[in-house]
Amino acid sequence: MAKTVLKNILQILIILIFNNFLAQKTPEKLPKNVVNDTISKKDTIVVKKEALEDILRTKADDQRRDVPKKMTFLNKNAQVKYQDMQIDADYISIDDNKNLIYARGKQDSLGKIIEPVITTQAGKKYETNEFSYNTKTRQAIAFNARTEENEGVITAQKTKKYNDSVFAMRNADYTTDEYYIKKKDTASDYFMRASNIKLIKTKNKSQIVTGPIQMYIEKVPTPLILPFAILPFSDKRAAGILIPSFGEREDVGFFLNGLGYYQPIGEHFDLKVLADIYTKGSWNVRPQMNYLKKYRYSGTFTADIGTMVRGIKGLDDYTKNSTYRIAWTHTQDTKANPFLNFTASVDIVSTKFYNNPLNNNYIFNQNVLNTQQNSTVTLTKRFLKLPATITATTSYAQNFATGLADLRLPQMNVAINQFYLFKSKTGVRQGLLENITVNTGFNLTNFVNTQESELFTKAMWDKMQTGLKNNIALGTNTTVAKYFTFSLSANIDNALTTKTLKKYYDPVKNVDVDEIQKNVAGYSTFSSSASLQTTLYGMLKFKKGAAVEAVRHMMTPSLSFTYSPDFSSPGFGYYRNYYNAEGALTPYSIFEKGIVGSPSSGVVGALGFNIGNNIEMKVKSKSDSTGVKKIKIFESLNLSGNYNFAAKTHPWSVFSINGQSSFFNNKLSVNTSLSLDPYKIVFAPGATQGVRTEQFGHFSVQGFNVQLSYPLTSELFGEKTDYAKKYPAKGEVRNENYYFDDDNYAHFDQAWTLNINANYAYSKGLSALGTKIASVGLDGSIKLTPYWNINGSTHFDLVTKDLAYTRIGFSRDQRSFTINFNWVPFGQYKVYDFFIGIKANILSDALKYKDRSFTQPNSPF
Repeated sequence: MAKTVLKNILQILIILIFNNFLAQKTPEKLPKNVVNDTISKKDTIVVKKEALEDILRTKADDQRRDVPKKMTFLNKNAQVKYQDMQIDADYISIDDNKNLIYARGKQDSLGKIIEPVITTQAGKKYETNEFSYNTKTRQAIAFNARTEENEGVITAQKTKKYNDSVFAMRNADYTTDEYYIKKKDTASDYFMRASNIKLIKTKNKSQIVTGPIQMYIEKVPTPLILPFAILPFSDKRAAGILIPSFGEREDVGFFLNGLGYYQPIGEHFDLKVLADIYTKGSWNVRPQMNYLKKYRYSGTFTADIGTMVRGIKGLDDYTKNSTYRIAWTHTQDTKANPFLNFTASVDIVSTKFYNNPLNNNYIFNQNVLNTQQNSTVTLTKRFLKLPATITATTSYAQNFATGLADLRLPQMNVAINQFYLFKSKTGVRQGLLENITVNTGFNLTNFVNTQESELFTKAMWDKMQTGLKNNIALGTNTTVAKYFTFSLSANIDNALTTKTLKKYYDPVKNVDVDEIQKNVAGYSTFSSSASLQTTLYGMLKFKKGAAVEAVRHMMTPSLSFTYSPDFSSPGFGYYRNYYNAEGALTPYSIFEKGIVGSPSSGVVGALGFNIGNNIEMKVKSKSDSTGVKKIKIFESLNLSGNYNFAAKTHPWSVFSINGQSSFFNNKLSVNTSLSLDPYKIVFAPGATQGVRTEQFGHFSVQGFNVQLSYPLTSELFGEKTDYAKKYPAKGEVRNENYYFDDDNYAHFDQAWTLNINANYAYSKGLSALGTKIASVGLDGSIKLTPYWNINGSTHFDLVTKDLAYTRIGFSRDQRSFTINFNWVPFGQYKVYDFFIGIKANILSDALKYKDRSFTQPNSPF
């Protein structure tokens, strides 16, 4: 028996020595199955391919070889190295017959794995409970495998490796929770679970392809289920599903908002298609395309098309309306062409779009309060040698209250750069002549005000007006008597238009008729003004020891005189007369309701005044390093008015007072305005409208407005706590940091903000009653914990005693995702919206958390 064993051992040794000799003699440049013949280069001997293509290196604290069964057993601190793979485990067995390597993690007394098998291949690390690898087929099977991919980790009950590029996994969870990846926590704060996952790796990127996949938060399943998912692991843009928010709205039912797909298109484009689905039948589709060419231009094209269904079909409250919105923004990089610039900001909506918003973001962002929408496309041309700038503009303005639209197509402005009329003799401009500046330009406009239904129809073109205006402005200034600034200016306006107005009385219909006539007409007007301005300073000092040290007053008075002739006189031909329905001779301008405006009527020879004031005081302050603090009583307080010497009646204008100030370390901002009529207004018995008399000196209030805003913060109501110094210990509960006192109670900074806005406006004019507008608005936020935040806003109408638009929201910043909730509890649009977004960069395309754009750091260009 011993002889037989010794014989077998000798045979094995001879074979190993022979194989080792062949391996040493085989040149590196030849394949391993080809042996070089020293006699002839053409003669080769093909050696049978071995099961192992590389040397199998092993080590362990305890190694045992079963020769008859061709098995090797490694126990404790076992390691196997083969090609680019390394396996570290508590137990490893090698089966030469089956070409199989089996590894198992360390077990406790109950057989539970307490230390995993670590497999490293091509620099990639895998953790499993059990692992088997076939050296011949290169396929592997792992149980409870943990695989890290970029910013995420996959944990699967069973994983099969088909080759170096394809892995199939069953009952797998994927998460990007950093704490779980770094093993700071044994459970992830969220994961996505799929029964089947395929991991595909290529040279440049890798990706996960799954069947049905469901999101779990803190191991609790959520209703966020996708029929499939493709998760790309790449720094480049990749396609992916867009996760929606969900909630309920009173008028349209339960909804999914923002469900869609993201698809990059080439280097410079990407496409996002979103859908809003409502249980009561409403739907909305929102395609969006972004484009960018670095150092050239960038832009976004968005459409918003849907059908709003309200009520129950067959009942009186049932309505069904189509809505649309088309938006386009384009921005040209300043480096692209400094002499030619093109920009666009187009936003066109259906008339009742904001009254029927299907996208809930319009409610939360208060777009439903919009009363007007504007669109503009602009082309600007500058010249290297010519002192001129040409700007061509097309604009479109929608008024939702009237249903009318203003279209300017096109509008061109030619502006000549400001220049001095006379050269300086000394190099330093002095006196009135050397300081004369000239500003001039031309403006061509095609304008129409029409109904949306008439756009680009014959009715619209018939209403279109064309006008050309030229303005020449001359100005100069100089210093008089060291302390006064004297200014002179003159304005000349020239205008041409293709349509004029003819007014007459129609006795048949008994109405005044405005008839637009198609003929070319023009006018020229001019005006001049002179002004004198200075600055005065005053200081009032108090006794030493007083809380107020001094009050400083800066006054800026100015006087101006303006003159323009009466362009309504018959000699100019700009005004005509007609007898109205009451038989009174009534003057009117033939340029009324025109695009170029009307010349002024009546001689103007007005002396105007303006008194500007700035009042500050110095008070003692212990908090200031200088011991003194400046407080602004009035940042500005202006009084203005004028007296028209040429006016036959009411030469005095309405007096205006405007003030602006801030208090409490510039926190409380106050803006006020007051209008005073110097003439007495009388009312007939029972009349609601008064008559302005010639009695001067009564100064009745015609209008008053005050606006206040005050941002309150937690820092204003106490000193900021230095938690690191005050409390002895700092700890972390999951991802939230706290400071702990001696009794182990947690402390943290509960920062909060509250912005208060108040507005009061009173307008009277010649009315006996007047109108009032008064409201108070609040918006703010508070951090319940370092990662819990509640925010909201509301407005209260003090006149109607009603709450206006109100929104409440909260957000939770988790380790790897964010929860957002918004709620409008009452009003026309009662809605709540819930959204969960994942933060990881690798999921920013596949499972959209925020809208990805070309300008983000991960952009490839």
